[in-house]
Amino acid sequence: MTFPGGLLIGCDAGTLNFSKIKGLHTAMKSGLIAAESVFEAIKGGDEGAQELTSFTQKWEASWAYQELKESASFGPAIHKYGTVGGGAYNFAHQLLGNKLPNVHDTATDHGALKPAAEFEKINYPKPDGKLSFDKPTSVFLSNTNHEEDQPCHLRLDDPELPIRENLPKYAEPAQRYCPAGVYEVVEDSAGQPRFQINFQNCVHCKTCDIKDPAQNITWVAPEGGGGPNYPNM
Repeated sequence: MTFPGGLLIGCDAGTLNFSKIKGLHTAMKSGLIAAESVFEAIKGGDEGAQELTSFTQKWEASWAYQELKESASFGPAIHKYGTVGGGAYNFAHQLLGNKLPNVHDTATDHGALKPAAEFEKINYPKPDGKLSFDKPTSVFLSNTNHEEDQPCHLRLDDPELPIRENLPKYAEPAQRYCPAGVYEVVEDSAGQPRFQINFQNCVHCKTCDIKDPAQNITWVAPEGGGGPNYPNM
């Protein structure tokens, strides 16, 4: 959680307690410990301010670290053994004082994607504007904004791969897993499919960076601090 001159804290460092679906208390505790560590580092001089070495010791000695350590197997156990088996494992794990071996996720998220031919096509109903909404409306509510004349911050290692491989095998899943409609497959003037990136709509969820089956998409920070604003949160 530390690097020269900085710290990763809160949700950026994975302090969500998966079993409670709650992370505000642990995120705040990591922030309090970070503040103490930064204060001590600055007080100790420039050399100390670059390292922030006391944070790790303070964090591992805190109740927040202990709470997260006790629930570390919750998600992986469910992923590995299913809802019933994973739930039973976690119940026994907590009942025995967290003495069972920890369970770890070993499979990648993008590796779980299966070819489109193995599934029936889903015809989603149109949004009713009351309980369900179209993607542009939801993007508007996020108040996201990127200057259109900047380079696209969603980088493709191989620009031809989405149409060449992902479209025939997976029906190009980026069209569906992106919550903001950033990725589209459109037809060019010759009637051929083309992969289009509407990066101005990006809400910085980074799903594409994680879920793309070929790991062809890399999310990088956009210029000028653009992105979602969520003014009403």
